Amino acid sequence: MTQATMEIHHLMKQRNIKFMAFLVLVGGSVSADVILLHLFSDNMMFQRNQPIRIWGQADTNEAVRVGFNGAFGTAKADASGAWQVELPPMEADGPFELTVAGKNTLKFSNILIGDIWVCSGQSNMEWPLAVANHPEEEVENATYPGIRLFSIKNTMATTPRADVSEGGWVACTPDSIPNFSAVGYFFGRFLHRKLDVPVGLVGASWGGTVAETWISAEGLADDPDFASSARAVADVDLEETMSRGNAEFAEWRAGVRSTDEGIVDGEYRWSAPDVDRQTWGSCVLPGLWEQSGLADLAHHIGSVWFAREVVLSEAQATCGTWLSLGPIIDSDMAWVNGVKVGETGREYETYRKYPIPPDCLKPGANQIVVRVANYGGYGGLWGMDRHLFLQAGTERVPLAGDWKYRTGMKLKTPNPVKELGPNALPTLLYNGMIAPLVKFPIKGAIWYQGESNAGRAYQYRELFKRLIVDWRNQWGIGDFPFLFVQLANFTPPDPEPVDSAWAELREAQDMALALPNTGMASAIDIGVADDIHPRNKQEVGRRLGLQALQVAYGQKDLIATGPRFQALELKDGAAFVTFSETGHGLEMKGAELKGFTMAGADRKFHWAKAELVDGTTVKIFSDAVVKPIAVRYAWANNPDQANLYNSAGLPTNPFRTDDWNGATFGSK
Repeated sequence: MTQATMEIHHLMKQRNIKFMAFLVLVGGSVSADVILLHLFSDNMMFQRNQPIRIWGQADTNEAVRVGFNGAFGTAKADASGAWQVELPPMEADGPFELTVAGKNTLKFSNILIGDIWVCSGQSNMEWPLAVANHPEEEVENATYPGIRLFSIKNTMATTPRADVSEGGWVACTPDSIPNFSAVGYFFGRFLHRKLDVPVGLVGASWGGTVAETWISAEGLADDPDFASSARAVADVDLEETMSRGNAEFAEWRAGVRSTDEGIVDGEYRWSAPDVDRQTWGSCVLPGLWEQSGLADLAHHIGSVWFAREVVLSEAQATCGTWLSLGPIIDSDMAWVNGVKVGETGREYETYRKYPIPPDCLKPGANQIVVRVANYGGYGGLWGMDRHLFLQAGTERVPLAGDWKYRTGMKLKTPNPVKELGPNALPTLLYNGMIAPLVKFPIKGAIWYQGESNAGRAYQYRELFKRLIVDWRNQWGIGDFPFLFVQLANFTPPDPEPVDSAWAELREAQDMALALPNTGMASAIDIGVADDIHPRNKQEVGRRLGLQALQVAYGQKDLIATGPRFQALELKDGAAFVTFSETGHGLEMKGAELKGFTMAGADRKFHWAKAELVDGTTVKIFSDAVVKPIAVRYAWANNPDQANLYNSAGLPTNPFRTDDWNGATFGSK
């Protein structure tokens, strides 16, 4: 606790007395309860050095009185019942108490003043700490009273909402952090440690979403591709459309489920422990079945039943237990010795953790059965080995490895029902999840998204910049820092140089750096070929934190980014590329510099050799290109060989020296 905070506590009684006198002076008759939005709660945070804004609802003309940290203000509710009080900016400190009084009196405690960051995007931002690298250790050590968390429920809306549907602020503890954004947490922890300032994190992400759903109708008003559909969104009956789609899907699912060979007259026969599984196939879990290498699963759409026997001691069988399956695509049901222990619908990022009823287990052999249903795209248990286990008291029994399997429901085509999701129309997630925040001052935003727009990467060049400008316009607090993650490497590496949608998306992200107060953290070297959700969120958060120190906190001498292309010189059949942001000099990881390609007038790229000339320059050449005119680096979905870094250990940003139309030119 700081000396200032201790002094605040000594002054609280005097301030409470002053506030009670203040209530008497401005008091009057009132007729309805004062109501605040969900953003106002115990444990909340206000943005330092910005006006302290408190607002809500009351009866028309009702007088509302607010007191916080020795400052007081009054407001009168307008004809709609809306009121707002604005208190002067304050320095970082706390904890304090907020009191709001009308007919009723509301008090909120343990409030801090610090820096608030919105953490938004798609699944890699949404990805929870519980399934990042080293989750047990990270969660156990996540006690930070100076970090506050606010999670926004996934919400679509056709018009801007004034409030989120639920939620409240919580202090960061091992109990509150497991399901919060791992990237957001590691970013916030980095800043909290470096700056010794309270940090508030607002999680507002939705997996698999496109950028245009996060932009307001005003922000898309003059967009050539989305203006028309953005205007039409307000006329959509969201509830009726979703209800109809859900009903159609439920009807279709019921029909196809009846074709599952493991279900007879509504009974899940293959869940029974005495089923003969000698003819079932063998597979390894966890894993996506399309990537299993098994012919009957390579293109399978429908359901797969998985079974495994686990032998327990008497002590293990009598302990309190639960079954951990990790995340599953799409829905699942699980049984232990024929007893159903859990079921989860189409929530591909939800970590499955099912309690096992008492007396369900027994010493010796126990049967675990999991039915996974997928109606299109990848399917299976797609966590990591450590996510698949049976917890018996304090002992963890691993379940990763060999399982038996049998296909049940076999579909010839994916789900044909067109349901209304967040990508169906632009603005839906801005309206439902961002609009409720824009009156609330913040320090900045961090963003991890782009995978779902990769097929339209050329369009993303302007769309992403439009999102940043729109958010800044909506908040109305100037060009606040907007930091983002450049997509990680993903998919099997290409044996030869080819056009790449993901490389073009990274290029579009890089172009957004033309806007003021933006920063990009490259994740080009920490991805995984067969996992679109790399687990090393620690490094992503750290690199975003470095960008924040430079962009948001003015540490201009800090090395916060990897080497960037600066200039190209063509000479004697070779290309000489000069880089900026090299720190104390360029470095390579490994014995040979890789990741470069070059092309001549035929525009056909070939792998090239490269050599470090000095601390800022690289020479690139290839026997296949006598007269080079263009160079590219890390230009692939997964440039796994790229190994050029600066002295701070940050990877060189992908680049190309040509401007030729690529794989996504014209795609909309």
